[in-house]
Amino acid sequence: MNVSLTPELEKFVAAKVESGRYTSASEVVREALRTLEREEKSREQQIAEFNRELRARLDALDRGEGIPGEVFRQEVAERMARRRKRIA
Repeated sequence: MNVSLTPELEKFVAAKVESGRYTSASEVVREALRTLEREEKSREQQIAEFNRELRARLDALDRGEGIPGEVFRQEVAERMARRRKRIA
């Protein structure tokens, strides 16, 4: 297989090899592909978990187990406030 890289990516790969961590450009590319594969699997798992949770919540709503809208809005506002504090 032959792969074409942009000049920027070629410099990036060359820098990784020059750092001594990798012995060849092929090693850098293999590691990058393994990382991409792990990230895609993780993303797939996150989406699957999200869909399971969504299904469970929709089923609960169908059973009449929802909460009043104002309670929901308050919970969301509190979560957003906590996240803003963590980021700041």
